[in-house]
Amino acid sequence: MPSQRRVIIGSLFILLAAGSALLLQVTDEGEDEQVEVKRAPDYYVEDFSITTMDIDGKLEQTLSAERMLHYPDDDSTELTRPHLVIYEEGAPPWKIKSETGWISGDGQLMLLNGEVKIARAAAPGVRPVRIDTRDLRVRPKENYAETDEKVKIRSLGDVQTSVGMQAWLNEPIRLKFLSKVRGHYEID
Repeated sequence: MPSQRRVIIGSLFILLAAGSALLLQVTDEGEDEQVEVKRAPDYYVEDFSITTMDIDGKLEQTLSAERMLHYPDDDSTELTRPHLVIYEEGAPPWKIKSETGWISGDGQLMLLNGEVKIARAAAPGVRPVRIDTRDLRVRPKENYAETDEKVKIRSLGDVQTSVGMQAWLNEPIRLKFLSKVRGHYEID
C-alpha cells in the first residue's frame, strides 16, 4: 500500500506541475496578443476659432484650426493646421502656425508639430521677425514657447540660426538660443 500511495501522490504532483506549465504558457501567449484599444473622439469641430480675453476685456490670444478633435479619455484636443495669435498691447501680435497640434486636457501645454512658422509684423519701434522651426512646445497662459529643433530667425537683413530655443513672447520679449548659434547681421 505505501508504494501505491506514493505513486498516486507523485502522479498528482506531476499533473499539478503539467497544469501549472500549461497555464503559464497560455498566460504568456495572451500577453503577446495585446488588445488594441481604438481611441475615438467624442466631438469634432471644423474651421473653429476661440478667443480669450483678460479680465479687462483686452485680447490675449486667438486659436483657430481647420479641424479640432476632442478625446474624452484624457480630455486632450488634436488640431489640424492650428494658428495661434498672441496679442501684446502696443505691438503687433505674434502669429504661430503649424501642421498639427495637440492641447493637454488642462490647457497648460500645447504641442505644435511639424513645420512651425512664427511671425510678427513691423511697427514703429518694432522690427519684423520671422522664426522657422519644428515641433514647438507652448505654454499658452505664459506666452512661452520652446523647441529642441533647428531654428532660423530673420529680421530685416539679419539672420540667426541655432539648435534649440526658448522664447518669452510678452514684454520683455526674450529669446534664448541653446546651441550651435550662428548669426549674420547687416549694419546700416
